[in-house]
Amino acid sequence: MKGHIDHDRLFKELLETFFGEFVELFFPQIYEAIDLDHIKLLQQEMFTDVTRGEKHRVDILVETRLKREPGIILLHVENQASVEKEFAERMFIYFSRLYQKHRCRILPIAVFSYSQKRDEPDNFKLEFPFMPVLDFKFLTLELKKHKWRNYIKSNNPVAAALLSRMDYQKKERVQVKLEFLRMLVRMELDPARMTLLAGFFETYLRLSDMEEKQLEEEVGKIDKKEATRMMEITTSWQEKGRIEGRKEGMVEGQTNILLRQLKKKFNNIPFEMEKQLRSLPAEKLQELAEAIFELETLEDLKNYLK
Repeated sequence: MKGHIDHDRLFKELLETFFGEFVELFFPQIYEAIDLDHIKLLQQEMFTDVTRGEKHRVDILVETRLKREPGIILLHVENQASVEKEFAERMFIYFSRLYQKHRCRILPIAVFSYSQKRDEPDNFKLEFPFMPVLDFKFLTLELKKHKWRNYIKSNNPVAAALLSRMDYQKKERVQVKLEFLRMLVRMELDPARMTLLAGFFETYLRLSDMEEKQLEEEVGKIDKKEATRMMEITTSWQEKGRIEGRKEGMVEGQTNILLRQLKKKFNNIPFEMEKQLRSLPAEKLQELAEAIFELETLEDLKNYLK
């Protein structure tokens, strides 16, 4: 779907790249307790909800250990970009499945990144009138309850990116981006990490043309050296964005051509299969284009996609 934001992917990239910084910023008690020399990102776990017929994938799973204690622990971080009535129950289900598989201590953390302030639950209970059976608790981070100005003096890259999801007023949008750029200049990260932060920020806080002009005026008022560096950073990621945009356009065009050929060959193809095709990377699309004449049935295509 055009314009669709893959929130889970964006947060996964950000937190996997800056996991230590994320924990230090929002959960200092955990940061002090864990051994940062033994951080290992685990492969995402896929769970099937049999009752609803849905598949869910754990966002981020990190293996580490506590300082001066033997044995591993797991940190499970789940980003929630939209309101879900039964989210707390899902956190418990993830916990129970993960515990069943790994049999170790697991610390669950929920990050609520949607656009409104709410009071989200931090537990899931099961009880009878005569006795409680379960009181499962997890840590929560509701970004909209955090004031953006409280983080602009920080040198934490996660703080910079997440300014775009914190609490600010519409009239402050230009100022938020200005302070974000100031943070990038101050941190002096390598180009790849800077581009990751900028891409995340721009996804959630993209200024209008009028606001961009206001930003230019504000940049013109600050120290010339700092302003020059801001413009260099902005130009760098804008150019990368144009290149990535051209690449995405080429892949989309190649996918559409291939779909037309396959639909003509097999009269039509199922919607789920079309979704699989649209998610293929460029090199796999090229391989499929070369193999299309060897595919005789939809079953052949299904097996190829596997």
